[in-house]
Amino acid sequence: MARLLLLSNGHGEDLSGALLGKVLKKTGHQVDALPLVGHGHAYSEAEIEILGQVREFSTGGLGYTSLRGRLTELLQGQVLYLLQRLGRLLQVAHRYDLLVVIGDVIPVMAAWLSFRPVAIYLVAYSSHYEGRLRLPWPCGRCLTSRRVLGIFSRDELTATDLTSQLQRPVSFLGNPFMDPVLTPQARLPACRCRLGLLPGSRRPELEHNLMLLLALVEYLPEQLLTSGELSLDLALVPALDDNSLAAVITHQGWRMQLDPDNETLTRLVLGERHITLRRDSFIKVLQSSDLLISMAGTATEQAVGLAKPVVQLAGMGPQFTAEFAEAQRRLLGPTVFCADGKTGEALNLQNTAKLTVELLKRSLEDRELQAQCQQQAARRLGGAGGGQRLAEAITNLLTVKHQ
Repeated sequence: MARLLLLSNGHGEDLSGALLGKVLKKTGHQVDALPLVGHGHAYSEAEIEILGQVREFSTGGLGYTSLRGRLTELLQGQVLYLLQRLGRLLQVAHRYDLLVVIGDVIPVMAAWLSFRPVAIYLVAYSSHYEGRLRLPWPCGRCLTSRRVLGIFSRDELTATDLTSQLQRPVSFLGNPFMDPVLTPQARLPACRCRLGLLPGSRRPELEHNLMLLLALVEYLPEQLLTSGELSLDLALVPALDDNSLAAVITHQGWRMQLDPDNETLTRLVLGERHITLRRDSFIKVLQSSDLLISMAGTATEQAVGLAKPVVQLAGMGPQFTAEFAEAQRRLLGPTVFCADGKTGEALNLQNTAKLTVELLKRSLEDRELQAQCQQQAARRLGGAGGGQRLAEAITNLLTVKHQ
């Protein structure tokens, strides 16, 4: 089999790359990874070797961040780090039979400069943003290169659009990041209605997002929270340990305590309001929830792909800003909702609480909304098995190349 190098440039892209890489390894290929930003934890967890020394940045990757985030990138030396990573790529590219790009213009350009054969999964771009995809220069020219053996999109609309624009086939085969969440797991205990809270995964943005979510919960009707019919579940990454979590929530009057009904669980408590903390249960929270309140990127996409309605709560960034949230709604469609009001202010929290109550009821009773969620899941994300289909297509590209 072949030697493959995965190139990606962000947390979500690393996740997709790692999931695709695992399938490629099972097929028999030797697979390494070169994440252009960040530690590439997803690759380590998938037991895919990462080339060179890596470094994490607070913005999580060059791209759609606030002005403050872009300035932070410069101050932290992220641009210089990226150039160093590109230099590493040019040093080692000749060792590989194929470079597999997962991302956007940056890894596309990097792969093109390597003069090696390339397969490209454009997970970061979609025609759903504007109706017609406007590729940044010089991405379009790179994609028409003969060295690019295959191009794969994140949705059918983009595949059709780019096939026309580039005058070459672009295929939609599904999204590897949907495969884990579309695989059935043991669900959380049954309840009449479950509201999942997704604060994201990157620190220190995670802490700020969590404080906003707690403030939002305080605006939810107390009768709803004390009726016993609604469960609030917080999906939290291990990076924020219990001591750090306690320090964050204490500022807003919340405290941590063991769940009296299940002492293996911890609750966040404020008066009669409580939220069940779910660590290492992200997929269970997604699959079991009737509605999600999200301040995350890939997690929101996965929720929509599971046909769940989502309420966005925009934060202060550097990633999940009001601008990012607006772009995400264009990407994911009408089953992603956002309330009016300026980010972080009381009016926005009040409006988001009212919207949440309305959607909780609709998620249980509104057949039209349920059908719309199913339609948008198929249209925007596709079904399970995307990783396997992409791996098979990439293997076929290598077979044709060597004939």
